[in-house]
Amino acid sequence: MSEFLDILTHGRRFKAAVKDLSVEDLKDVAVKLEKIITEKEKQAEEESAVMAERNAKIEEIRQQMEAVGLSIDDLGTVAAKPAPKKRAPRPPKYKIEVNGETITWTGQGRTPTVFKNELDKGRSLEDFLI
Repeated sequence: MSEFLDILTHGRRFKAAVKDLSVEDLKDVAVKLEKIITEKEKQAEEESAVMAERNAKIEEIRQQMEAVGLSIDDLGTVAAKPAPKKRAPRPPKYKIEVNGETITWTGQGRTPTVFKNELDKGRSLEDFLI
């Protein structure tokens, strides 16, 4: 909780924090706080109404399902999608040997540094085809 909320929600700390305010300033703060409280209550009522409407629709759908002879378990089997299959990795298209180590590249994505260095020296990708 922030320091402001600690002060606001603790009686003695709040009293100490507002001790320099005049009565008019305190009344102004009270009016603003009352406005915030009213807005919060209205918001809570609206959320409650939305939830009641949602629950009523759920109950209506549940009754329709019951009338047709369906259960929640029946929905689970229909709604579940099979996981998409992973594709096989692409086969390498280019190969180069550097210091006895063979490095392959599919030709997709960023060009590996060893291939880039050789291309900068004037060689072509066709030289590395497998």
